[in-house]
Amino acid sequence: MLEDIRQERIKKRQNLQSAGFDPYPANVKRTATNAEIIKDWSKFVKKTTTTIVGRVFAVRGQGKLIFLDVKDESAGIQIVFKQDSGKNFELVRDNLDIGDFVQASGKCFVTKRGEKSIEAKELLIIIKALRPIPSEYYGVTDPETRQRQRYLELLINPEVKESFYKKATFWNTWRTIMLENGFLEVETPALEHIPGGADAEPFITHHNALDIEMYLRISLEISLKKLMVGGYERVFEIGRIFRNEGIDAEHLQDYTQIEFYWAYQNYEGLMSFIEKAYKRIIKATTGSLKTKLGDSTIDWARAWPRIDYFAFFKKETGLDLDTINEKELTAYAKSKEIDTSKHLGRGRLIDAIFKRIRPKLIQPCFLINQPIEVEPLAKRIAPDSNKVARFQILAGGTELGKGFAELNDPIDQMDRFKEQQKLREAGDTEAQRLDESFIEAMEYGMPPMAGFGISERLFSVLMNKPIRETVFFPTLRPKN
Repeated sequence: MLEDIRQERIKKRQNLQSAGFDPYPANVKRTATNAEIIKDWSKFVKKTTTTIVGRVFAVRGQGKLIFLDVKDESAGIQIVFKQDSGKNFELVRDNLDIGDFVQASGKCFVTKRGEKSIEAKELLIIIKALRPIPSEYYGVTDPETRQRQRYLELLINPEVKESFYKKATFWNTWRTIMLENGFLEVETPALEHIPGGADAEPFITHHNALDIEMYLRISLEISLKKLMVGGYERVFEIGRIFRNEGIDAEHLQDYTQIEFYWAYQNYEGLMSFIEKAYKRIIKATTGSLKTKLGDSTIDWARAWPRIDYFAFFKKETGLDLDTINEKELTAYAKSKEIDTSKHLGRGRLIDAIFKRIRPKLIQPCFLINQPIEVEPLAKRIAPDSNKVARFQILAGGTELGKGFAELNDPIDQMDRFKEQQKLREAGDTEAQRLDESFIEAMEYGMPPMAGFGISERLFSVLMNKPIRETVFFPTLRPKN
């Protein structure tokens, strides 16, 4: 059926070519967008000729008169094309299909039914579509088709299209805030010799010219911190991250993240800055400081409380992280049907248990003072403490950003890398690798600073959608 339609449209393409018309011209003409015409109708209705371009979404009538609904990115408008006043009427009428792009030139007028329209004196098919687009009425309902061929959903679902305008606003507002506060936007390599800055498995690739194995970055952190050693005091990057891990409603393997580092800023100051930034970004993106997530309403406008990680953990599990040992943590994890074979070491066990109790944190909060085992790159809150100056932003039961007082003691950092290395040797493929080039940079002196990172997961939460529905083309298996 589809192939029959395609072959029929190929014949129409040939008809246009045989009549001397290029169905894919390099140059087209447009004097106004549809939205401009509608907005300034009183001006355009006085013009002798206005030329628009767009895709045909509906064709009505036959014989000597046809009506077309033509949309460009800005809006839709009706085109009226008559046999007695339009050039090449029969050629266009007989070879036009829904989905084609047209260029229409004529005079603006209002129909008897009160619809703003253009009576075309000339109508050219400037793109001959060979496949039919989905019906606007029925839409694209198959989830895989929506993700694999997002362009079709964008064509016929204005709400989906609008959500991606909101995503642009989300990132543009982040960028504006950073620039307003004196941060320098930088770019760092996506290819690394040693992937670092996060607990995640990397994608591995091969550099042909150098004949070496390399990795796609799993974080922006290490390169940005090296720039801080180089004398910059405020840097940020909005860049792609690649993590070779599982697929679920909150995780992608290829996504955008912002990270920034701020010399001479402390943990508390960073939290104050971030709370204000989030509220501005959320209001700009959604138009409100109240959003839905599932059955919950999240009130971003309220003051965000600080919740101590150790106290929350003890309240929800009865476990005291100051005294409990790894064996006891393992026993508790097993009692909650957590697969302990995948959670090697104390830090992994704590994190796995925490993720079971995290859904109780619905309203925005800062979860502060976290165990040193779960964060090898943050500063201790005191020299002999087992807590680090790290916070997570929690809302809707999920993590939506984390910040740190960054570790800048190279000896302490090396010791923590060595502990991570032991976990790797024991089989933990996500434990962080020893990066001697980073230690070397730190030994030249890295300023005291605060750092923060958040991925596009925050945007998906604001849209109340699985994250795969908030990217244009999520990764899927090949169709064949």
